[in-house]
Amino acid sequence: MTTIYNNIARLTAALVTVTVCTLSSFGQNIGGVTSGIVFNNESSDTTRLTSILIDATSGERRQGNSQTYLLGMAEQFIGTPYVASTLEGEPEALRVNLDGMDCTTFVQTAMALAMTAAEGRSSWRDFIYNLESLRYRGGRMNGYGSRLHYTTDWALDNITRGNLIEVTDRVGRTNYMVKSIDWMTRNRDNYPAMQDSTMYAEIKHVEEGYHGHRMGYIKSSNVIGANLQDGDIVALVSRKPGLDISHIGIIKMRKGKPHLLHASSTGKQVRIEEKTLTDYLRPMREVAGIRVFRLAGY
Repeated sequence: MTTIYNNIARLTAALVTVTVCTLSSFGQNIGGVTSGIVFNNESSDTTRLTSILIDATSGERRQGNSQTYLLGMAEQFIGTPYVASTLEGEPEALRVNLDGMDCTTFVQTAMALAMTAAEGRSSWRDFIYNLESLRYRGGRMNGYGSRLHYTTDWALDNITRGNLIEVTDRVGRTNYMVKSIDWMTRNRDNYPAMQDSTMYAEIKHVEEGYHGHRMGYIKSSNVIGANLQDGDIVALVSRKPGLDISHIGIIKMRKGKPHLLHASSTGKQVRIEEKTLTDYLRPMREVAGIRVFRLAGY
């Protein structure tokens, strides 16, 4: 583990979440792009973001913190259509789409809103700052290679900077697996940006820091005994070679049992699963179990 942390420390100054801001960088709007930000619909997106934040930081709700806000923010997007690959495009930009989300953009959007509300801020620009902080290495967007593509890499970078904590070993019986994370370079043809040899080399360099990575997780069969709570972020651990996490969502407790609130590719929208998390995971042979994270400050 010490070796991995040392490797990541060396990578931080240089440079990826695979799942199957500084405001000084932002300026004039040109063709829907606000100097590094691309909105799906700038007028409606910024208005909605501000409305959500004003409501969350008004009156009694102001007493919350980032974790207590998270579930409420996530529930704002129930029914939003599932749309894949909304982060892709050239050049790399901080992309915001409230009208279509995949599992990663859903979780990151809810997290950034929760962090902003917990700070007592109600501007969409503050949301943008936190979204960039969550999505990119060191909190700064600097091209495709700076995006934290792998959930394991995303978690470690955000834990190091105080945005996130991992509680897997606190909430359930933990097992460990060792695997090398290199899904992107194994499947280079699926990533247009990596057709560029320099970008391929950057991503390969990141993956080298996770060669033989030891990862703690709660087996699917042990999730029933895990002490999960509203607003926990759960990542589904993949058995596929080279892939760390295949899906991510947020816990919603119902009658004392955890259910998954997520952007579902099969359900085609953001929804809360009717099945408990244990029952949802049971038929998934390619999922080994879960990792659990919470926003810092919980």
